Amino acid sequence: MKKLSNHVDFFMGALGPKGFQGYFDWLDTREQVPLYLIKAGPGCGKSTLMNRLAQASPLPVERIHCSSDPDSLDGVIFSQPRAAIIDATAPHTVEPAYPGAVQKVVDLHHVLDNDYLTAHRGEIVALFRRCSALQEQAGRSIRAAAALLEDSRRITAPLVNEEKLLGWARRLGARILPRTDHPGSESIRLLSAVTPKGRMVFLNTVKALAGEFIVLHDEQGAAAPMALALLREMALERGYSIITCPCPLREGVIDHLFIPELRLAFLTGNSWHPMNLDGRQNVHCTRFLEKGALRGQRARLRFDRRAAAELLELASEAQRQAKASHDELESYYRTAADFSQLDGIAARLTETLFA
Repeated sequence: MKKLSNHVDFFMGALGPKGFQGYFDWLDTREQVPLYLIKAGPGCGKSTLMNRLAQASPLPVERIHCSSDPDSLDGVIFSQPRAAIIDATAPHTVEPAYPGAVQKVVDLHHVLDNDYLTAHRGEIVALFRRCSALQEQAGRSIRAAAALLEDSRRITAPLVNEEKLLGWARRLGARILPRTDHPGSESIRLLSAVTPKGRMVFLNTVKALAGEFIVLHDEQGAAAPMALALLREMALERGYSIITCPCPLREGVIDHLFIPELRLAFLTGNSWHPMNLDGRQNVHCTRFLEKGALRGQRARLRFDRRAAAELLELASEAQRQAKASHDELESYYRTAADFSQLDGIAARLTETLFA
């Protein structure tokens, strides 16, 4: 990936129709980045530690945010030295395949006063269970919303002129993706997620990674994913390092595609993530539909969109309640943690990474 001129922000996991979907293991199995895996309970200073390392980095970093609490970090990816540190505890558990050689475990459990936690085990267990129940409630709302959005896609999909759509995408790719003499590579990130703050999109990341924005406006999501899938294949085949952003609500579907080397982004724009960017090139996907085909389906599509929006807000509300319980849970662990030891760990990691 091209070196960043500014910090960028992503998610690498989010609640979806099948529960929590994470891409943390992609760093290990595909990108082969040396990993520091933090193991600790809530409130033990994981996010604080990662923030300190991000601030200590002499070069911009990728900040990976927690979709259940976007103000907290789940990880930091450094450009030099190429390395990453991530929260490797549930729900995005990552275990070392080559401990010490490739993955290094940063265990913070020893900073805890276990006697204090045991004395409050009833309250702690109850809060863990409440958080889990509320996240499951949020997941059910997301699953119902995703079903409605899939209904809209199914209505629209037979009306897409695939030959016209893919022909346009192929000509576009041939024009703006000149061949290189090196192999392509791919990173997976999430640009958006359903969070306690509602539906979040990191538009600052779009502006940091690209100067040219091609926005495919596609409310029903029937046309843009096909075009993006073809453009992804062409970019990899022509030797580019790309960042692929899957849709958090639809498995196997691409929402956005970045080619940092060209300062280029292909983006899906709709009511879930409007892309109101200065200088964007707009492609309205209705041009690839049979003319007037949706006229008789507008009431159904409007219902799907409104009902899905209400369900996603219910999901965010459940996540807000879960975060409140998690904050209470963290207060017990913060009381039990010896943060002077955390200071020492942060200093040693800073020296290891940046000395």
